[in-house]
Amino acid sequence: MQITVTFKNLDPSDHLKSYVQNKLNKLDKLLDNPAEASVVLSVEKIRHIAEIKITGDRLSINCREKTGDMYSSIDMALDKLEKQIKKNKQKIRNHRQGSRSEYKERPPLQEEISSLPPAGDTGPQIRIQNIDFKPMDVDEASMQMELVSDNFIVFTNSRTNRVNVLYRRKDGDLGLIQPL
Repeated sequence: MQITVTFKNLDPSDHLKSYVQNKLNKLDKLLDNPAEASVVLSVEKIRHIAEIKITGDRLSINCREKTGDMYSSIDMALDKLEKQIKKNKQKIRNHRQGSRSEYKERPPLQEEISSLPPAGDTGPQIRIQNIDFKPMDVDEASMQMELVSDNFIVFTNSRTNRVNVLYRRKDGDLGLIQPL
């Protein structure tokens, strides 16, 4: 990181300059690409002001901090910078993931109708329905069957972690289909 330190209304100090450079070099690890840092240290009456501006590849972050001590102003400004850099990186990361996840996590169509190859009207049409199945117990699934008007319910058996189907039989009783 290329660092320039400017002093206003303050005697230039090598100790302050090296302190700022050491702290900014620690922040350099958070940045992906090389950046430039411009630091202005100034004194106005009893206020010690540290202004830091970092510019780099698609990045421009500014911060300013005022306290009664120059070292604490620098530390507080660098803490702000660190938070802003992390926030910016997370924002970029979320933006990149969001564009990919739009396609992966698109909600499935509730119902779609497809037909067998159009060789004529002799083939039956197949109705496809996508459903969500939740982990539950067989007893809980039977209670759910009483609440809904469907003839079946698909669920993950919480004991076996396998997909089961509970269906209403013609005689009114319930039947359970489970894999071996």
